[in-house]
Amino acid sequence: MSALTPPTDMPTPTTDKITQAAMETIYLCKFRVSMDGEWLCLRELDDISLTPDPEPTHEDSWEDLTDLVEQVRDDTEDPNYLMANERMNLMNMAKLSIKGLIESALNLGRTLDSDYAPLQQFFVVMEHCLKHGLKAKKTFLGQNKSFWGPLELVEKLVPEAAEITASVKDLPGLKTPVGRGRAWLRLALMQKKLSEYMKALINKKELLSEFYEANALMMEEEGAIIAGLLVGLNVIDANFCMKGEDLDSQVGVIDFSMYLKDGNSSKGSEGDGQITAILDQKNYVEELNRHLNATVNNLQAKVDALEKSNTKLTEELAVANNRIITLQEEMERVKEESSYLLESSRKGPKQDRTAEGQALSEARKHLKEETQLRLDVEKELELQISMRQEMELAMKMLEKDVCEKQDALVSLRQQLDDLRALKHELAFKLQSSDLGVKQKSELNSRLEEKTNQMAATIKQLEQSEKDLVKQAKTLNSAANKLIPKHH
Repeated sequence: MSALTPPTDMPTPTTDKITQAAMETIYLCKFRVSMDGEWLCLRELDDISLTPDPEPTHEDSWEDLTDLVEQVRDDTEDPNYLMANERMNLMNMAKLSIKGLIESALNLGRTLDSDYAPLQQFFVVMEHCLKHGLKAKKTFLGQNKSFWGPLELVEKLVPEAAEITASVKDLPGLKTPVGRGRAWLRLALMQKKLSEYMKALINKKELLSEFYEANALMMEEEGAIIAGLLVGLNVIDANFCMKGEDLDSQVGVIDFSMYLKDGNSSKGSEGDGQITAILDQKNYVEELNRHLNATVNNLQAKVDALEKSNTKLTEELAVANNRIITLQEEMERVKEESSYLLESSRKGPKQDRTAEGQALSEARKHLKEETQLRLDVEKELELQISMRQEMELAMKMLEKDVCEKQDALVSLRQQLDDLRALKHELAFKLQSSDLGVKQKSELNSRLEEKTNQMAATIKQLEQSEKDLVKQAKTLNSAANKLIPKHH
């Protein structure tokens, strides 16, 4: 053993430096990401051989290795090196996220919503890309980093973005800049203008320098590459309901399990297909449920309008009845006056008959006008009554339609509950089948071990049999030799 080789019981200072450099690299860089075809490759520093050969062939090998480790340590402590590594990691994650989102959306063949897992992970990756290298702004509550400030600049560069910026500011549930930035990304994706907005923002480095460090992702070439990759998202359709969604308190954590290659992923493909079909049926039922709710709301609004119109017609009918009663009383009074005038004309002198005749003619004329007015009011009353009957019939038909829609809604909700129960049952069966496969594989390995043991035993028995046959032959030959001697 060479004198330069350290003893195996105690670590040398060089080994301590290697371990310390590795730990610092993991702490500062978080992870190392590389692309392996369509899959994500994460390599820990423990997988890289950092220990030297136990028997170096040259005298200065340990010194050279120490210098090399010190150089690597200096590189990993360099902030520019760390930022470049983080930019490369985020760019690779963005590539995988965008590619996986496009492929899964095209295979799914429907409009995506906020519950779709690849879409959620895409927004998380975009949020990390926009947060990379942000300058901290001092506020009353301390330092704050938010990517909403750079996104507000887009409306100055692209006038079409003013609409979504105003929509984000008008949303009542958003209270933090982070929530507004997340809502802006979702609306830009729905508008299919996310790539255009990001390109316009990245081309204005002088504006971005107010918010980002010089070596941030948005200031370097990786930002332009990600903006170009976002063009592919224009082929997918997304629909988000911002009302009621809590975008302020969501935790943006990248789920690497979606991109790591799994050797047993093909086992659950059939179950995944069934779950996808169930999710499609669930989304269809929910969409149908939304349409039915909208129809019920429209019918309810029509019923309310008809009730208001019916109340108004009832009031008008009461006014018309009062007017008819008043006219009838006035007609009775005119009749009494006319009869009184006739009697007085018969009894009075002849000089007053002319004046009384004129008064009588005027009274008759007035009575005729009042009679005509009464007929007009009665016709209007009949028209109002017929309209009221028609409206009552229409209300009954609408109530019947609403009842039918409510029954259909109840049945659809029952179907949705059944589909959810079926989904849970399929998930449970999938888990049980995976457990059964694992148990069978363990049993198979045990059987193979026993088979190998039995094969070894058989070989030993065959060998012992051959030895016994040889010994028998030897004894026979010896016996044959002894027999002639006795004779």
